[in-house]
Amino acid sequence: MLFSLPDPDTLYQALLARDDRYDGQAFVCVASTGIFCRLTCPARKPLRENCTFHGTVAECIAAGFRPCKRCHPMAPAAGADPAIAALLAALEADPAHRWSEGEIAARGFDPSTVRRAFRRQYGMTFLELARQRRLREGFEVIATGGPVIAAQLEAGFSAPSAFRAAFARLLGVAPGRLDAEASLRASWIATPLGDMIAVASRSHLHLLEFTGRKALPAELRRLHQGTAGGIGLGRFAPHEQAEAELADFFAGRSARFATPLHQPGSAFAQSVWAALCEIPAGETRSYAEIAAAIGRPSATRAVARANGANQIALMVPCHRVIGADGSLTGYGGGLWRKQRLLEFERAYRTA
Repeated sequence: MLFSLPDPDTLYQALLARDDRYDGQAFVCVASTGIFCRLTCPARKPLRENCTFHGTVAECIAAGFRPCKRCHPMAPAAGADPAIAALLAALEADPAHRWSEGEIAARGFDPSTVRRAFRRQYGMTFLELARQRRLREGFEVIATGGPVIAAQLEAGFSAPSAFRAAFARLLGVAPGRLDAEASLRASWIATPLGDMIAVASRSHLHLLEFTGRKALPAELRRLHQGTAGGIGLGRFAPHEQAEAELADFFAGRSARFATPLHQPGSAFAQSVWAALCEIPAGETRSYAEIAAAIGRPSATRAVARANGANQIALMVPCHRVIGADGSLTGYGGGLWRKQRLLEFERAYRTA
């Protein structure tokens, strides 16, 4: 589905026209609202720079977007399965409710059948979908300065320990350990490809990752443990600069990033990251080409490891490195994001 979608500009025109030819085959994610919609949604149309398009509901959910309450993009799959329809309606009625397989069974549905149905339609189980919905609500409370207890209640966790554990699994640090006065602070940055976590000091950006990256909790935990005072929540000037530059990037205005970065690493890793920054937007390089560029032609595997260890997504463009055969290869933010980024950056190549 990822490769068969029309280009984003065509899909945006379809969105403006409410063209039903793509209904169920393409969905729009709107960064300014955090929701995803069908292209036929009757709601007011978003600006082009706030839109990104996916071929499946699962990709939209994985990017951190919620379904629209006007066009109900999950409804077609729900309509084909009474269990999905009933459970989604219950989730919408009470997003903060903490679900269990016992409750699913009590409603007359077989839990294993429900698991398979949701995975087939949405790429995750119903319990995972419900948990993600609850956690996002809680994180938004904390991100806007609310107390942990308010975030816990907003997320529907009756036990503080359960909320702390869920928070720590996703971000690598328990919410109570995030000191508002810490020298490093974490903040959310919304993009058309999903939310990003940015960690910065007063002078430099230390980490920029998509929230779905599997390595993110471990990366944040290492930063927290290796920094006097740990990590807090809040914003410094590098957060604001990074957010503005990312907005320009996704709006097609500029692929240049000048936010000061702090990336400790070996001399070899530093040389790889510097070489990544030399790849123009709209172009790609293989691991072997990067190895040759830094004068280490036999170090292809080491280049790949350094590429994977990069903690500054987009600004240090590890997504521009592909396999020698032209394949996308791995990307911590998800191959669908890598594909979208490369497609998007073609406009910079021709500009």
